[in-house]
Amino acid sequence: CYNLVKFYKKKEACIVYSPPTKRVDRLNDDSNCSSRLTPLPRSILPTARILFPVHSRASTSGPHARVAQMGKSTSWTAIFGGLGCFSSAHGDRSGESGEKPRPLAPAPLPLPSPEDLPLSLAGLSDLMVFTVEELRTATRDFSMTNFVGEGGFGPVYKGRVDERVRPGVRQPQAVAVKLLDLEGSQGHKEWLAEVIFLGQLRHPHLVKLIGYCYEDEHRLLVYEFMARGSLEKHLFKKYSASLHWSVRLKIAIGAAKGLAFLHEAAKPVIYRDFKTSNILLDSDYTAKLSDFGLAKDGPGEDETHVSTRVMGTQGYAAPEYIMTGHLTTKSDVYSFGVVLLELLTARKAVDKNRPPREQNLVDWARPCLRDSRRLSRVMDKRLNGQYSTRAAQKAAAIAYQCLSASPKSRPRMSGIVEALESLLVLDDSVVEPFVYTAQPENK
Repeated sequence: CYNLVKFYKKKEACIVYSPPTKRVDRLNDDSNCSSRLTPLPRSILPTARILFPVHSRASTSGPHARVAQMGKSTSWTAIFGGLGCFSSAHGDRSGESGEKPRPLAPAPLPLPSPEDLPLSLAGLSDLMVFTVEELRTATRDFSMTNFVGEGGFGPVYKGRVDERVRPGVRQPQAVAVKLLDLEGSQGHKEWLAEVIFLGQLRHPHLVKLIGYCYEDEHRLLVYEFMARGSLEKHLFKKYSASLHWSVRLKIAIGAAKGLAFLHEAAKPVIYRDFKTSNILLDSDYTAKLSDFGLAKDGPGEDETHVSTRVMGTQGYAAPEYIMTGHLTTKSDVYSFGVVLLELLTARKAVDKNRPPREQNLVDWARPCLRDSRRLSRVMDKRLNGQYSTRAAQKAAAIAYQCLSASPKSRPRMSGIVEALESLLVLDDSVVEPFVYTAQPENK
């Protein structure tokens, strides 16, 4: 019998499962992300704690209020205490309320020495190391006019790295600057995982990490700026223009290539939090995976899975991972199937505002995926039938396989990429011009 604890929020749901087994919890294992570089000193690794979402509307909890705190001294416990199950992409939380996860009962954590941190970042020579003042300059002192959004990591600001920020910079670049929220659901460990994974992994379909800041108690990340924000915003935000079928297919292929790269790397990586809010889009709708705070090294040669505490977002986690804590690359494949289903239907993985039978997208839509008549009923009505029927049926078949209850029955991501790319040549629909009205950008 598993002790399952579920939490739901109106805007986004969070689940934390803690089955009482004797399996190895590799959350604090050096064989995880830190083993990719110099082993991380144990003093830096905080004890894992489950975070419980509660309502908080205090005036001091806003993003601008937290920026004002950057000049104040903050305890190491506050900095390194947050470990959570929410993750975010920059620019996809601006419309949400101020609800934040909080620890049920703060526990004393080992206080890391600031001198230890560089040991875990050794070898990341391709990344720029910024100072707080440089990032203040880049973001106009973290001006609210540069505020992009907010998620589990903290507030995100648009900035610009040029000669004013770093003398000698040849090519000015728009960037997104994430600040670690001192009271947020993601803490130092997720920040460090993000730096280590994205500092080493480079691919056209992974968001590029440009640099970071670890000055005193401050923890910031600097990414390339993704002009069109998250896929979540385009699929579900009110009044947003509908994505054309060809654009949806392009996004699915790009995201699949990103996952395939991770799974087939020399040292495989399990993304663990694949969802629409973590898929960012550039100006050409090229999809890139972001937010590697929950990523894990894959199983070794003699292992079949990684055993770990279940963390992620409700509706996307594979059923066997929820029940056993066994994590494999096929767990990501299941999550991809959910996102592909969202692309087909423009419905959220979990939507508590819908009738009870339609609240869970997989339960509601999967039975329709192999029936052409029933499939047309669940396809996004905003497409107005302007898509290839054959391509939609084949995409639905791919989603059906990805969502199989048996991990062994799910395809590999490399095979999914090939299958999706074959749909690009199918054209049996009447296509009208696609028009997108872009939001004005802050300069």
